[in-house]
Amino acid sequence: MRMLCIGITGTIGAGKGTVVEYLEKSRGFRHYSVRGFLLEYIRQEGMPENRDSMFLLGNRLRTEFGASYIVDYLYDMAMDSDDNCIIESIRTPGEATSLRSRGNFYLLAVDADPGLRYKRIRLRKSETDTVSFATFTENEEREMTSADPDCQNIRECIRMADFVMSNNGSREELYEQLETILIKILNGRTSI
Repeated sequence: MRMLCIGITGTIGAGKGTVVEYLEKSRGFRHYSVRGFLLEYIRQEGMPENRDSMFLLGNRLRTEFGASYIVDYLYDMAMDSDDNCIIESIRTPGEATSLRSRGNFYLLAVDADPGLRYKRIRLRKSETDTVSFATFTENEEREMTSADPDCQNIRECIRMADFVMSNNGSREELYEQLETILIKILNGRTSI
């Protein structure tokens, strides 16, 4: 059986990490993170650990090495393990297109109301989350749309998704949506 690869995209604080955690713990997926890749690079370069650095670095790497450079690197790492994988933080259409071309790939998107998402990021307190609501909305708008194929365009990635989950309720409701999607993806497989 070929490795199943699920990509995850979505708005800031929508619950991408919650989906990843569920797939890791409940279904044995290996997790590969664009955010983690960028943070490692940022730390090596001594850059500030914030959303601006991730945005600028990600777009620079995509411009220098191709729109799908980061996810292609992560996918190749996943191929070495041969386990089912999830690649978190698909941010450009080029990334989604490249992963889809490899076969056995599905793109999931997560979204939720902005006020709820802002509350969530304030609670998780990661290196990029200590911002005002105005900065939160500015960051999101900057990442939502771009005519440059090497830059973030989350709106288009969500449009390209095979499945879109609304995460305005409880974790259990999100897990139920995810299980329904997994059944559709598996389409007769006995396990993943």
